[in-house]
Amino acid sequence: MIIEEGKNLKQFNTFGIEVYAKEFIEISKKDDAINYFKTFDPNKNILIIGGGSNLLLTTDFNGLVIKNNLRGIEVISEDENEISLRVGAGENWHEFVMYCVEKNYAGIENLSLIPGNVGASPMQNIGAYGIEVKEVISSVEAIEINSGKLRHFNNEECQFAYRSSVFKTSLKDKYFISSVTFLLKKKATFKIEYGAIQQQLKANGVDEGALSIKAISDAVIQIRQSKLPDPKKIGNSGSFFKNPIVSSDKKNELITSYPDMPFYELDADNIKLAAGWLIEQAGWKGYREGDYGVHEKQALVLVNYGQAKGEEIFMLSEKILNSIQEKFGVSLEREVNII
Repeated sequence: MIIEEGKNLKQFNTFGIEVYAKEFIEISKKDDAINYFKTFDPNKNILIIGGGSNLLLTTDFNGLVIKNNLRGIEVISEDENEISLRVGAGENWHEFVMYCVEKNYAGIENLSLIPGNVGASPMQNIGAYGIEVKEVISSVEAIEINSGKLRHFNNEECQFAYRSSVFKTSLKDKYFISSVTFLLKKKATFKIEYGAIQQQLKANGVDEGALSIKAISDAVIQIRQSKLPDPKKIGNSGSFFKNPIVSSDKKNELITSYPDMPFYELDADNIKLAAGWLIEQAGWKGYREGDYGVHEKQALVLVNYGQAKGEEIFMLSEKILNSIQEKFGVSLEREVNII
């Protein structure tokens, strides 16, 4: 392992923001990580990155950036109904999904084409089209940064919440995730009720009798490609904001003024609203100023068209937050980590 100084981080974040790290190191072996953290300076300012897809860098990083490159997919156990896979945190998430689709392992096909690496999946509790990754994670293996000690977190200990976990809250920057163990099904239970999956399946000529995890994965990929920009072409981090959760009273108040407002009932008292719809209604969809703006096809996505600065994108997100609060009385929250 070699520590590089003054490292340009543009290629390590999907927004394509050009900032520099004072120090930079890549870790590709678990034993190297354990040994490295055994003697790690607890006062050192660090930033751990994987695929760099849920990150907005607003300034040069005056500390050490650690790139997690731990790879590998290992079968832990299997029977006729289930299979348990331990996956390195540095594996690309979509490539792992495609591996499972090819093997006909069910449970994450609805999460196709989500950017980033496997290690971020429990941290963010990634989700899409009616699925959250917490439903298929059995454990997370992580290395304590201040001691090098290995710890295994079971599903409950991960404290999963909407786009969050213990690794994003009380244990933020305290552990280096080395692998994630998934429990997947060999006999699929299809979830196609959310979003436009059913319509896309119909457009693809797939009827109920021909459903498969590949058909669902293909439909999800087509939907995402139709409305989300490719980070390799336009810098972005996917959904920038979380869908807000409001009370049923607040939903009823909004429905009076906006009868077409989409919503999803979590329970009798908690209603999830569509952040993208709110942002679009506030007039932000397609907004552009210089090299930054809101994507023309998806209001949830903030974009860098070329040479935008992270601070510019952050300030745009501030304007959107204030706008939604003023128009709807709803507080939006960023899903992206701001550095």
